[in-house]
Amino acid sequence: MKLLSSNKNPEIKRLRLLIQKSKARKKQGLFVIEGQREIEKALKGNYKLDSLFLKEGSEEEYFEFLQENNQIAQYVVSSSLFEQISIRSGSEKSLAIAYAKTHSISELEITHEALVLVIEAPEKPGNIGALYRTAVAADFDAVIIANPKTDFYNPNSIRSSLGCLFLLPTALASSEAAIDYLKQKEVLIAAAALVPGAQSYDAFEYPTPCALVVGTESTGLDQQWIEAAHQQLIIPMASAVDSLNLSVSAGILMYQARGNKINRKKH
Repeated sequence: MKLLSSNKNPEIKRLRLLIQKSKARKKQGLFVIEGQREIEKALKGNYKLDSLFLKEGSEEEYFEFLQENNQIAQYVVSSSLFEQISIRSGSEKSLAIAYAKTHSISELEITHEALVLVIEAPEKPGNIGALYRTAVAADFDAVIIANPKTDFYNPNSIRSSLGCLFLLPTALASSEAAIDYLKQKEVLIAAAALVPGAQSYDAFEYPTPCALVVGTESTGLDQQWIEAAHQQLIIPMASAVDSLNLSVSAGILMYQARGNKINRKKH
């Protein structure tokens, strides 16, 4: 493997550009993954790697991984340079450049028993990553990001998801296209919204296929989702608190939906 030790090396320049610039990621159809756990999850999610970069001194540790992925370009990066590039600064020893997927909603396939998380207009990469971790843990089947406001392959989304971003089929679409898709597939839409007539989250059955829709912490859901929903849901709270963190509230709803689905199968 070639040793890279200069900031001026073309591969290092490309790596830095893909880490720092959303425009470059979109133009090249590539993005960066940091950490062996995240890289392995990307491979499990059928992502293809373009190249792999290891911190100098970790070659033996990654021997089997390198052998299994010997069809891609592999580089060793000097320790000092790797520390400069690394997003996590010292905690990881590997970086990979991977090919992005298209995420067209027309390509999303769901079953009649599917639980789908819809995230409307998310802006914070950290929130997106946290939601994916919970969606994978709650055994959801797919995610739709409606009206996305940030780059799906933002390094902070990948980092906060611990690689779970790669494990669920994902569609990126306008809210209109997402609603049309769900109606076409006859998916029940349950929206988290503080509106008159909303039902307590633990009193709803979540019949499948079901799409659970959550909005931003600041503005909540767009009106078109509230109108499209078959049922609006609320999480009752003590009077001292008027809102919950998005990932916390979504987690409560996802686990309730998962529990109801499991109970139906038992009976």
